[in-house]
Amino acid sequence: MAKTEHYHTKFEYGNFYHIYNRSIDKQPLFKSEANFKFFLKKYNEYLSPVIDTYAYCLLGNHFHILIRIKEEQELPSSKELTINSDSGERSVHNIISHQFKKFFQSYAMAFNKQHQRVGTLFQTPFKRALVTNDAYFTQLIYYIHANPQHHDLIADFRKWQWSSYDSILSDKPSKIRKSEVIKWFGNKQAYENYHDSLQKLCLMIS
Repeated sequence: MAKTEHYHTKFEYGNFYHIYNRSIDKQPLFKSEANFKFFLKKYNEYLSPVIDTYAYCLLGNHFHILIRIKEEQELPSSKELTINSDSGERSVHNIISHQFKKFFQSYAMAFNKQHQRVGTLFQTPFKRALVTNDAYFTQLIYYIHANPQHHDLIADFRKWQWSSYDSILSDKPSKIRKSEVIKWFGNKQAYENYHDSLQKLCLMIS
């Protein structure tokens, strides 16, 4: 269950956040491979201009993403991204929240039309937790990647197609900040070893 503060955490320039959310009725958010691909396409369209992505995982009825809010000078100058607060001042929290809202609406409209569904698809407000230290950041990358196995969607999370685990190891172009993630762990082998060690530890505990 989400902590209460995760519904109200404010976005600030340069900070890292764990974004997570699920469907309103706990029914599938994705019913086909095309749904997964469309979700990622719309995510990149609406969010990549204002945030950097470090890890993600799309599951049956929910998702997890590790992001960093770009600094003010990194944001596009487009008027579309200039969202004002109630006081009339520019607010990074409103900018990011607005982009997420447009993203959710875009995906939900297409999903509802395809599956002959009506009404809200995502829970609101979406959850976001401030990443407060290095250890949290490191463990969160594993947690996000291991989620499919935790929810018994697959026997080995490394084989889950809809997470960034493999993308980070791949040399193919991607908007994921893969070089920064690999550098954080030291190298690709250290990145894999960390995931392996926590996986073994979890199996021992369970």
